[in-house]
Amino acid sequence: MTAVRYWLRWLLLWAMVTAAPTWSAAVVAGEGPPAGEAHPDAEIVTAPVVVDGRVLLRVRGVTSFPAADRAAAIADRIERLASDPALSASQIHVAEAGDHTAILLGDRPIMVLFDADARIERVEREELVEATAKRIGVAIAEYRHERSRAVLLRHAVEAAAAVLALAVVVALVIWLTRRLNGLLEKHFRNRISSLGIQSFQIVRAERIWYVLGAVVSALRLLAIVVATVACLDFVLNGFPWTRGFARELTGVVVRPLITMGEALLAYLPDLVFLVILALVVRFILRLIRVFFNAVAHGSVTLENFEVEWAWPTYKLVRVTVLIFAVIIAYPYIPGSDSAAFKGVSLLVGVVVSLGSSSVIANLIAGLMITYRRAFKVGDRVMIGDVVGDVVEVRLQVTHLRTLKNEEVTIANSLILNGYVVNYSSLAEEHGLILHGTVGIGYDTPWRQVEAMLLIAARRTPGLLAEPSPFVLYKGLGDFCITYEINAYCRDARTMQNVNAELQRNILDVFNEYAVQIMTPNYETDTPQPKLVGKDQWYVAPAEPERAAAAVAK
Repeated sequence: MTAVRYWLRWLLLWAMVTAAPTWSAAVVAGEGPPAGEAHPDAEIVTAPVVVDGRVLLRVRGVTSFPAADRAAAIADRIERLASDPALSASQIHVAEAGDHTAILLGDRPIMVLFDADARIERVEREELVEATAKRIGVAIAEYRHERSRAVLLRHAVEAAAAVLALAVVVALVIWLTRRLNGLLEKHFRNRISSLGIQSFQIVRAERIWYVLGAVVSALRLLAIVVATVACLDFVLNGFPWTRGFARELTGVVVRPLITMGEALLAYLPDLVFLVILALVVRFILRLIRVFFNAVAHGSVTLENFEVEWAWPTYKLVRVTVLIFAVIIAYPYIPGSDSAAFKGVSLLVGVVVSLGSSSVIANLIAGLMITYRRAFKVGDRVMIGDVVGDVVEVRLQVTHLRTLKNEEVTIANSLILNGYVVNYSSLAEEHGLILHGTVGIGYDTPWRQVEAMLLIAARRTPGLLAEPSPFVLYKGLGDFCITYEINAYCRDARTMQNVNAELQRNILDVFNEYAVQIMTPNYETDTPQPKLVGKDQWYVAPAEPERAAAAVAK
């Protein structure tokens, strides 16, 4: 019978939890029991008299003897009297004394009730005394009964049986959930397909399967927790010394559930709206990602829209959608209208405003750099005095790998405020011009020098025959003439190696024809003037026929 009463009490408690919000609303709406006329004494603080975890009554106090102290003193006297087997509960009687009534067990006092105590309960003092005396008598009888040898032994057996039943229930729950996982694995996993629209995959089958597994695990954990709490409550309630702890444990578990249930019911429409909004936003973001992924891979083409703009544009659109969703969701967030929530929001806004000026500048610069098409990933560029290949372009910074295989991170705001030399943007279509300069004395014919520079360009792998290389004259210096050889190449990433090979070929050709390179300049001149006779104007490798014509003149 004890176990039956226990489970009936748990069912009743569950009904109270589920019905608490409705009952509270009814009381607020005026559908509960009539409150009657308020009495000033109803505002006085009272404290419960607790014996063996059961509340017998509530008492008031005074300034010099607070209600909690008075309740503890009464409970202590009741327990001491109940522990004395020489005293019988039938000896409880009352003694009137004008403005108060004393309740005694034999000649030993238990408590004193005043008219003020009766006013709190809204009954006459005689009625309160009679009911309180009977309740104390029952409490003393129960106190002694529950500490009898037979009752304690029965509760010990019931506690052992409850622990054993808990072990069986936990094992059964684990077995059932594993069995359920096996059935789902066998019959449904192969049937679960990805959720998508045409060829656009929105939710993968693995994700759906993971969610189902998480639901089964959560149900298993919930069942084990409920069974453990029920077993612990049953065991602790069976012994008078632990019944108070069981009462506190039940309050700790149930009170938050009631509070959360009431709050959940109050915010249920808003929560439903937030869930639907989150699902819609997630769906929209997934569609946007799928669309820009197709643009990035060339499956979808947009007029005047570069492929490398796909992911930066996706990030920009995603942030815009999220900000718009937060703006819509903010009024529906629980507690958003509270002073604490507003204070935290204000603090976060101030911190972001003070600490994000450079961040915002870099973000804007990153977007402008992307859409200005200054460079793209893989281009060889010079930013400031750093030359390297663009490895990654982020909203905040740009990563370069230098010619020495070093990674350099440059803030986008610095790039926007400086200049960028892009060696790759025109190289493939029009060719990148590589050049080298030499200083040659006035005694060497310029036609010979030009021919030797062109030979060096033709010997260099990686330089194009068309467009043809050409020579520029940079100036007539004090001691030499400065020549510049210019030649085209297609691959800007090989410019360093090709240019080095060009310089080596220039040295070889000039050595072959015994022409001295005078860079850097020397400081003293030779005794003989540095002149080129007409017969030397077209010496090899210059054009021989033009050399003969010059001599004839």
